[in-house]
Amino acid sequence: MIVTVEGTGQVILDLSGDWTLGQSIPGIEELQRLLSLETPHRTLTLHASKLNNWDSVLLTFLNKLRTLCLEGQVSLQTPDLPTGVQRLLALAAAVPERKGARREDLRAPVLERIGDRSLSAVQSVNTMLAFVGEVFLAFLKLFRGKAQFRRSDLLQVIQRTGADALPIVSLISLLVGLILAFVGAVQLKIFGAQIYVASLVAIAMMRVMGAIMTGIIMAGRTGAAYAAELGTMQVNEEVDALQTLGISPIEFLVLPRVLGLSLMMPLLGIFADFMGMAGGLIVGVFMLDISFMQYYNQTVSSVSLIHFWIGLITSSVFGVLVALTGCLKGIQCGRSAMAVGQVTTSAVVSGIISIIVATAIITIICNFIGI
Repeated sequence: MIVTVEGTGQVILDLSGDWTLGQSIPGIEELQRLLSLETPHRTLTLHASKLNNWDSVLLTFLNKLRTLCLEGQVSLQTPDLPTGVQRLLALAAAVPERKGARREDLRAPVLERIGDRSLSAVQSVNTMLAFVGEVFLAFLKLFRGKAQFRRSDLLQVIQRTGADALPIVSLISLLVGLILAFVGAVQLKIFGAQIYVASLVAIAMMRVMGAIMTGIIMAGRTGAAYAAELGTMQVNEEVDALQTLGISPIEFLVLPRVLGLSLMMPLLGIFADFMGMAGGLIVGVFMLDISFMQYYNQTVSSVSLIHFWIGLITSSVFGVLVALTGCLKGIQCGRSAMAVGQVTTSAVVSGIISIIVATAIITIICNFIGI
């Protein structure tokens, strides 16, 4: 590359040799100095008669040169560039640069990012409320007998969320009961009050722990499955096909899933309560030298219907939350395989967070009421 300066305010650039990958490509610092606004040179003429082989390296250099001329208000003349180079440069100039393509554009100001996050949060809340409203209207149509869904789908959902979930719920609840009994026994043995391990395990499992553990299990098992199923339907355009046929996806896909999990969750919670108390019974009988009848009588005397109903209502709330979260994430899925994985992960995380928040709210309400 040879740079020549003429007294008429013109800079001449001669390109020669090979401009390909692996070759040493000169920089444009000298041209930048010559074409700055403080200099009288307002024209840059580029000659390429001695140019041999070229590839994208030459195009990248010329594109930088054109940008430099535009910023410095310099006229760029290319009388003998190869035809292929001129066409590619014209194509690059015709297509606008994608927003955010440059690295410096990726980092927005702090206030702009805060505003974007706030608007995104508001949009998410509006979408969630709209989805809940559509599900509520679908339930109203169900009560009137006009909802469009197959009863066989509901039975299948009930089986998958009920009977098929019993093994994992049994195992986790039994272990939770064992752990609660172990933890309580460590302190109660100091006072010689091992018998109250039965009360500790029974009340904890009946009021909250059975419902929480069941909810977390179903969030990771069923909520993720809902999101993955509906997300895959979005990718395969099955949801669009239902809308084209005049069938509401909320009624046909979401309604049976929400209804099935809402029906099965309280039953699973009750089953988890008894499995947790069975775990405490194992620790009490085989490690604390408490007889079976002593443990049973202490459990019966400790638990009341208030504890039972609190656990039952909590389980029902968790079932609705897990089902709505999984279905919402699935309906919002994009059109790629990566989007299916993302909504599945988001469904599990959102489901668990909603369970914890709902537990805190229910606990505060029960404490305020005095039960």
